Amino acid sequence: MINDFEGELTMATRGIGFFDRRGHFFKTADAATESDLAALLGQIGDGESLAPGIAHILLDRRNEIERLFAEHDEMVAEGKAAKSAKVVSVASKVAKLPNREAS
Repeated sequence: MINDFEGELTMATRGIGFFDRRGHFFKTADAATESDLAALLGQIGDGESLAPGIAHILLDRRNEIERLFAEHDEMVAEGKAAKSAKVVSVASKVAKLPNREAS
């Protein structure tokens, strides 16, 4: 039994906890994941690191970030495919623009 602050005796309760990769305990999976992300990012900024706040934003916007990375991977794959494809010269079809002086 555990003695609480009002002097009443209460029974211990069971709970679920989560651990980050360094073995630190967190009450929620989000908090443990944010800790891992912050550790991955390392020290950002002078003084207190901005990494924990950035980690929170990354987790909060995960769907949008994953979509952007998927689009990025698609663009990279298309770029590689274009480089490996037979290159057709279009130089004869491109007109050179006259030079303009900066104002």
